[in-house]
Amino acid sequence: MKLPPFDYACPTTLPEAVQLLATSNGDAKAIAGGQSLVPMLAFRLAQPSLLVDLRKLPDLRGIRISAKGVTLGAMVRWRDIEDDERLDTAHPLLKAAIAHVAHYQVRNRGTVGGSLAHADPAAEMPGIAMTCDAEIAVVGKSGAHVIQAADFFQGALTTALTPDEIIVEIRLPAWPAGRRWGFEEFARRRGDFAMAAAAVFYDQDANGKAHNAHVGVIGVADRPLRLPAVEDVLNGRAIDATIIAKAEAAASAAVDPQDDIHASAAYRRALVGTLVERALKRAAA
Repeated sequence: MKLPPFDYACPTTLPEAVQLLATSNGDAKAIAGGQSLVPMLAFRLAQPSLLVDLRKLPDLRGIRISAKGVTLGAMVRWRDIEDDERLDTAHPLLKAAIAHVAHYQVRNRGTVGGSLAHADPAAEMPGIAMTCDAEIAVVGKSGAHVIQAADFFQGALTTALTPDEIIVEIRLPAWPAGRRWGFEEFARRRGDFAMAAAAVFYDQDANGKAHNAHVGVIGVADRPLRLPAVEDVLNGRAIDATIIAKAEAAASAAVDPQDDIHASAAYRRALVGTLVERALKRAAA
């Protein structure tokens, strides 16, 4: 299917890109990798008058790792994350999740910022951002500011971004040595959108009891979710078979998915419990 007509601009500075978006009265779209936007254009689900290509903006690239954590530029591709061996220890949960993103052709072009801005409820990167309490740095005509992941995702394909704002980077807090973690995803076929996925991590005290537990899920609501009821089951306890079983039940009870063409609500509710159980078993092991 042919794309709708649009004007095209490829700015070389961030202020220029912001200005192009700001002067288009909300009728322009920024394009990064294009793995989500181009299909939407083809199906006429998006018909902007102007596409602002971000590929020549050097400020949006690069992976930085410091004592404060991991910072991903908005134009970092999934393949960049896969190939960065530092992330094996600096943020293994991120790396494990990105391995589930679509197929290698998509991972060669898809970007961190594009996924966050698109805000698909079944996408891995928004789920990691929510689970890990990420900060999303954006810039627009009114200046730069930071949005917490919990406030950024507002619904399916809906975010806190204004039409003139561009994501600059995402900041993930530091990942301490010894942290336990697990990521589990289920899709009909390898590379398909997740029917559901679960990301978990927790730290342990000197007595082997969990604290700072984080449990996030995707594919079961109109946005990625944290499950505080499950985190409460884990915190202050040794993660054994009994606690994992309680966490599984709490996870299923905490979500309220809808029936759709892919699965019933009851199936997805049970699936979330199973994925949380598997992720916790992986973490405990």
